[in-house]
Amino acid sequence: MMSAARLHTFARDARGATLVEFAFVVPVLCVLFVGVLELGYRAYAAAVVQGALLEAARMATVGGMTQAQIDTRVRARLGHFGRRSTVQIDSRNYQEYSDIRSGEPLITDTAPLNQVNSGDCWRDYVVNGSHDTSFAGRAGLGGAEDVVRYEITLTYSRILPAANLFGWSDNETIRMNTMLRNQPFAGRTMVPIACMP
Repeated sequence: MMSAARLHTFARDARGATLVEFAFVVPVLCVLFVGVLELGYRAYAAAVVQGALLEAARMATVGGMTQAQIDTRVRARLGHFGRRSTVQIDSRNYQEYSDIRSGEPLITDTAPLNQVNSGDCWRDYVVNGSHDTSFAGRAGLGGAEDVVRYEITLTYSRILPAANLFGWSDNETIRMNTMLRNQPFAGRTMVPIACMP
């Protein structure tokens, strides 16, 4: 058995306490470091996607470049995120900003409102003579003075394999879009108007 004096000396001995404290602090610091690194890389990726998006939208609205040329430049700019990254590009065009995500917009609307009745007219983007409520824009860059909605989606693998510590997936997805009106580089092509008899 230990004497009371030896027990008191053992209890006051602080050698090794720093090592025990360090063992408790290191895992927390490592997790924080990994989290900050991942969030910082995501902020960097978002800034690169936003820059590519604004450049592409500007090239699209000025005219003179095809959809394929613009998409190639965007993919080249975002290509350094790795072989396991994917870039999806979607461009839609509308005649007016108010047409975005609204289906084929009604030009005249008689009671009962917000449904197609006799005498109602709409912009017939699909050019089929019937009102399409699920219309999501015409594909492509459109023509002079059309509104272009350009969207880029980047999906990349995380830089560290520790994402599961935070409940994150192994891949990160960044989606951004912008809308600009094309320059008047040519005569404007108007969308036909259809009316319910």
